[in-house]
Amino acid sequence: MPYPGRPVLEVLPEFVATASPRQTAEQRARLLAFCVEQYEAGRSLRELAELTGRSQSAVRRALDQAGVQRRGRGAQPVRGPVG
Repeated sequence: MPYPGRPVLEVLPEFVATASPRQTAEQRARLLAFCVEQYEAGRSLRELAELTGRSQSAVRRALDQAGVQRRGRGAQPVRGPVG
């Protein structure tokens, strides 16, 4: 029995047609703020790339530019109940 495919996220309306080498300062600032906020809330690089219409490398560079420390690869360990 094959696993179901994962859903692909749609690009958010605020980021449609903004992925270009000549972004305005406002577009870049909005991208950085969104990526930082969502990454720190737990979204993955892949999810952010899909939501913003960018590549994972572009999202990684944006997070680096913002000074965000990235998480390690793979799923985060699940913490069981203590005690």
